[in-house]
Amino acid sequence: MELLHLILSSLILFFTFLHGLDLYRKRRLPPGPVGLPIIGNILDLGPKPHESLAKLAQKHGPLMTIRLGNVTSVVASTPDAARQVLQLHDDACSGRRVPDVIAAAKHPDAAILWMPPNDTWRAMRKAMNMYLTNQKTLDSLSGLRENVAAGMLEFLQESCRKNMPVDIGKLAFAAALNQMSNTIFSQNVTNYDSESLGGFVTAVETVMQVLGEFNIADFFPVLKPLDPQNVRRRAREAFRWLEVVIEDLVSERVKNRELNVARVGDMLDSLLDYSRDNEAVFNLKHIKALLMDLFIAGTQTASNTITWTMTELLLNPDMLSRVRQEVNQTVKENGKIEEAKIIDLPYLDAVIKEAMRLHLAVPLLAPHKTETQVKLGNFILPENTQIIVNAWAMAQDPRYWEQPMAFVPERFLKSPKVDYKGQHFQFIPFGSGRRGCPGMPLAHRMVHLIAATLVHHFDWELPYAREEMDMNDIFGITLLRRTPLVATPLPRKC
Repeated sequence: MELLHLILSSLILFFTFLHGLDLYRKRRLPPGPVGLPIIGNILDLGPKPHESLAKLAQKHGPLMTIRLGNVTSVVASTPDAARQVLQLHDDACSGRRVPDVIAAAKHPDAAILWMPPNDTWRAMRKAMNMYLTNQKTLDSLSGLRENVAAGMLEFLQESCRKNMPVDIGKLAFAAALNQMSNTIFSQNVTNYDSESLGGFVTAVETVMQVLGEFNIADFFPVLKPLDPQNVRRRAREAFRWLEVVIEDLVSERVKNRELNVARVGDMLDSLLDYSRDNEAVFNLKHIKALLMDLFIAGTQTASNTITWTMTELLLNPDMLSRVRQEVNQTVKENGKIEEAKIIDLPYLDAVIKEAMRLHLAVPLLAPHKTETQVKLGNFILPENTQIIVNAWAMAQDPRYWEQPMAFVPERFLKSPKVDYKGQHFQFIPFGSGRRGCPGMPLAHRMVHLIAATLVHHFDWELPYAREEMDMNDIFGITLLRRTPLVATPLPRKC
């Protein structure tokens, strides 16, 4: 009996200690809403988590703790809170919690978005900077992007002659996709009316949707082998479609190099050279994974921004007219729009910034994870704590934006230095710090060139009254329009 009593007493003390330790840890974390047993705050998220989390933050504070199943997360919802995570403690908060859906990709460990900040990650970032996004490279490849815009213009001119409506989202997607593929492979990978375009759109939208979808397996790891919502299966089909395209193009180039065929001199050639000199940390697997990331993230976010920009301009004819007049002043007699002359047009830039603010492409930045214990303000976050930065909440906060729900490009004319490069934390559509989107300089040019082409060459007719425009969106890793933006290009009246 004495032995049994000793064992019971020891167990009680042990569990009392664990409970006290758990309470102590919770006291060190930021406050947050009380959750239900087992599932925590999952039901608090709703169909639009970025909006739900913003409302909860108004009650619980700029740094807020929520529990999603077995995962404890801290949500940053104000510029000061985001600055602590993405700038002041960037090193300690630069890890990633990898969603289960990534396992559906062929090389999940090589995806730059999700890998830890190790030597391979640094090598991939360096390669992108050297061969894709530095100023000299961007300038040298502007002709490729202008040629793609010219091809888009030919398609639109034919649609105009036939008085045929156009899905602007798919059009912008195809243009962004071909701009990216020309930069990487020196060729188009789709046509504006081909079946392959539909395949690309479906595959990319599926990946972006499942990445932003609530997946119970992420919060209860024991369920991962079961894939209860078929999220991984759906993602696998989309990944495989894109992987076949990339595999074929890369394999053909590798074979040509083995046969001593003349170099093309594009980004793929440069990446293959780079991998030869850095094989220990960057090889063919990493090239394919990097190209996959560029195709997915680079096309969807750019086309999404163009679609929302055109949506707002079609709803505001005076603004469209002002953008057109500004672009007209830079166009030569041959009517060709030159990228270098339109990327810094103040009103066009203000319109695009405002579209990005009001319809943020990525409302919740990809979750960070603490690499070590870190102190944020008066709170202490243990190692492996997930951190969610609610960029949408900051872009809609009335403390930083007058009339935050209104489309007012003039706000950026009054504050032209407020940009999306990650230094103004009330507006971080591309993130900030070492985990900020490395493709931002290219996206800036792609979006401005395509939008200017659409506005300059045509008038546009909606199939319904402007007041009937559906402005609802669908939550995923990006905010997509719920209904496609369809309009008919018409000959310009002036």
